[in-house]
Amino acid sequence: MKKVNLAIVGATGMVGRTFLKVLEERNFPIDNLYLFSSSRSAGSKVTFGEKEYVVEELTENSFDRDIQIALFSAGGEISKKFAPIAASKGVVVVDNSSYWRMNKEIPLVVPEVNPEAVKDHKGIIANPNCSTIQAVVPLKTLHDKYKIKRVVYSTYQAVSGSGVKGVEDLEKGMTGNPTGFYPHQISYNCLPHIDSFTENGYTKEEIKMIDETMKIFNDYNLKITATTVRVPVKNGHSESINVEFEKQFELDELVESLKNTDGVVVMDDPKNNVYPTAVDCNDRDEVFVGRIRRDFSLDSGINLWVVADNIRKGAATNTVQIAELLLSYDLV
Repeated sequence: MKKVNLAIVGATGMVGRTFLKVLEERNFPIDNLYLFSSSRSAGSKVTFGEKEYVVEELTENSFDRDIQIALFSAGGEISKKFAPIAASKGVVVVDNSSYWRMNKEIPLVVPEVNPEAVKDHKGIIANPNCSTIQAVVPLKTLHDKYKIKRVVYSTYQAVSGSGVKGVEDLEKGMTGNPTGFYPHQISYNCLPHIDSFTENGYTKEEIKMIDETMKIFNDYNLKITATTVRVPVKNGHSESINVEFEKQFELDELVESLKNTDGVVVMDDPKNNVYPTAVDCNDRDEVFVGRIRRDFSLDSGINLWVVADNIRKGAATNTVQIAELLLSYDLV
């Protein structure tokens, strides 16, 4: 691959730092690297490879230089303002916020699922929600083979999905110190409440999973419902996914299809207590699937337990994989 000039917006945050780690691990071909953050973190130093970089404050003039790709993870308001500025100057933005995801003009991409979608970019590509990414990687194979009719998502999401403050809230609570980031204590507790509630009783996180799944699959006839729960786990999202198919399936064949899916690791030997947990997926890029069993309450249904590192595959790694696609398709 040719080397590119790459920028990271939100370089000092949890996902931004993981961008750097993943880029280095995957030997992403970087010529010049530029790191941007808010004024609060500007001036701090970050090591990448064998070189030390000084983080710059993000301004409207930050992209007045030869940058081909910019990875954003600095929140929706920053993406709303600065992604179009970057794109107007010839930069391809891969954005990790929720701001652009449901825009009809913006591709929403999971490389194992809909890689061709990057070819339709107009300067901005959206990275899906972390909980959506890990769900659609195994579901795409099953949708292609058996045609999904309905999905029921139930998630058990780690506090790292809320960023540094979520992790701090859990750690403080576990040591008996006052907390206040979440509406209720998260230590020793489960909160059926991620993001704000909407008028229909669903949270925005639940709506994201529903809408993003349809967009990624380009199938708006799917019936999907979701309940998302924050749990006292530091890192790694877990999901119980119930699927109803239009076609019949043989369980052994279905499991074999999942084993042959790019980016999926099947851990499914319940007699020997083998099934994926958040600890297993920590610092890994794959999506882990287990507890694969037929749903006997449906004519053609399956239950899956799906686990992934929400900071890596759910954010940083998926974003870097999109950047790799841009290079492989010679789009920058």
